[in-house]
Amino acid sequence: MDRAQKKELVATLNQAVDATGVIVVSHYQGLTVSEMNTLRAQMAEAGATFKVAKNRLVKLALEGTSAEGIKDLFTGPTAIAMSDDPIAAPKVLTTFAKQHDKLVVLGGVMGSTVLDASGVKALADLPSLDELRAKLAGMINTPATRVAGVLQAPAGQLARVFNAYATKDEAA
Repeated sequence: MDRAQKKELVATLNQAVDATGVIVVSHYQGLTVSEMNTLRAQMAEAGATFKVAKNRLVKLALEGTSAEGIKDLFTGPTAIAMSDDPIAAPKVLTTFAKQHDKLVVLGGVMGSTVLDASGVKALADLPSLDELRAKLAGMINTPATRVAGVLQAPAGQLARVFNAYATKDEAA
């Protein structure tokens, strides 16, 4: 990489860091190429990205951003996972780390809040935005179905009473 390409990469990373909801830093040493490709595919499916970049360039990109507090995590072979949804990247990364011991989650940042490894795991345990929306829709929909059921019950009971009288008169 020449100097112009490095400046362009730093500028691109800087913009991505400013625009993202969460950044998770991890060590990936020992993962095979196919495992890395699987992880990238899972991240893309969840709406997140997983990038390996030089530590020095990432540290330069973090300067002047709200994520500047995680600079000290960039030692050794590190990769960053980013997503707009604050749950997506941590959830995929921690799930993948449970299956592959060589992936180690170091920490991250959400907005300006620096998270350690346990903070990232706690964030991953929360339900995703889509799951929360589904639960909310279910909660809103449930009272309407209950009201409809209550309103239909007296009419059904009345119909059964009329039917009982009709069958009683026919039998007699």
